[in-house]
Amino acid sequence: MTADLLKALIAAGLPCTHLEVEGDGRHWQATLVSTVFEGQRAIARHQRVYATLGDRMKTDEVHALSIKAFTPAEWTALAA
Repeated sequence: MTADLLKALIAAGLPCTHLEVEGDGRHWQATLVSTVFEGQRAIARHQRVYATLGDRMKTDEVHALSIKAFTPAEWTALAA
């Protein structure tokens, strides 16, 4: 798994206005901004991201993924 492939997989399943993926090939960090997260708690947001990866999480193709998921308003507030 590469950062570009992981980013493409997430982007294909979620409409993101901002998406960063970093990692070492096994341990990944993703920062996402999407309107689909509005009204969702953190666990639901993470589950939504995991769903875009399907079995890749279960088969250890993606060993670990740390997620920071924001709505556009939350992201804007962070930048202020």
